[in-house]
Amino acid sequence: MKIGIKGISRATATATVALTAGAVIAGSAFASTAQAATLPNPKITAAGGYVMNNGTAKSLFAKTADTRRSTGSTTKIMTAKVVLSQKNLNLDSKVTVQKAYSDYIVSKGASSARLIVGDKVTVRQLLYGLMLPSGCDAAYALADKFGSGSTRAARVKSFIGKMNAQAKSLGLKNTHFDSFDGIGNGSNYSTPRDLTKLASSAMKSSTFRTVVKTKSTKQKVTTKSGGYRYMSWSNTNTMLSSYSGAIGIKTGSGPSAKYCLVFAATRGSKTVIGTVLASTSAANRTADMKKIMDYSFKK
Repeated sequence: MKIGIKGISRATATATVALTAGAVIAGSAFASTAQAATLPNPKITAAGGYVMNNGTAKSLFAKTADTRRSTGSTTKIMTAKVVLSQKNLNLDSKVTVQKAYSDYIVSKGASSARLIVGDKVTVRQLLYGLMLPSGCDAAYALADKFGSGSTRAARVKSFIGKMNAQAKSLGLKNTHFDSFDGIGNGSNYSTPRDLTKLASSAMKSSTFRTVVKTKSTKQKVTTKSGGYRYMSWSNTNTMLSSYSGAIGIKTGSGPSAKYCLVFAATRGSKTVIGTVLASTSAANRTADMKKIMDYSFKK
């Protein structure tokens, strides 16, 4: 038998090199897996947060994810979903803006799409007014349009009932609505996990996806006199411009809700959806979401 350097055969040397190379590769793979597994959990100022992989529904981050909290205008995700779930929905049907909608905005000091009494706006336009500037007047108009009953109060009550029926059908056990816009009456709440599940369901609608990823829009509406005017709306979700892959979804705020955000982004073939509730400021809301989304894309 032919002996190589230092008494080791060529066959043995070749086998040793192959074994060593394999061990290095395996070790690298193990190190990467271990690193992903030990990725430190991000610290956020928000009282609650949750992120999931939209494709697999796998949980990627959770902080008091099932604690019920006020949701502010993230409630409007359900408002939009109820509208888009209507049978034979005509997005181009027109709704006449009523004085009750503007009176409501004034009485509540609420966020507004600046709808003008007497104008005729389409359902599609109301969805933009609902989700971009977070118009509570647009929310009222949609509830009035798609609720059932002979009075406005009855129609609004019916619409809120539809919101709760949707929540039940989606298995959102820690969610309840008592308003069409998030200005609650003591019993309007959800959780980070439930809101994320709701958003995931809403994002199945192509119309919803188109609306919530829009940074700004200019819409032509018909005036009371039969002429027209343009309404311009900008999205309150500034992360659409600052976060790579952002595709939505909705901000929220209020005395009880503090600062909330339901957010989604896609990078490559992976889409993640998350929620933060009760952040301490608008800036911290953005910082919190960036932390947990960055973390979730690495998992």
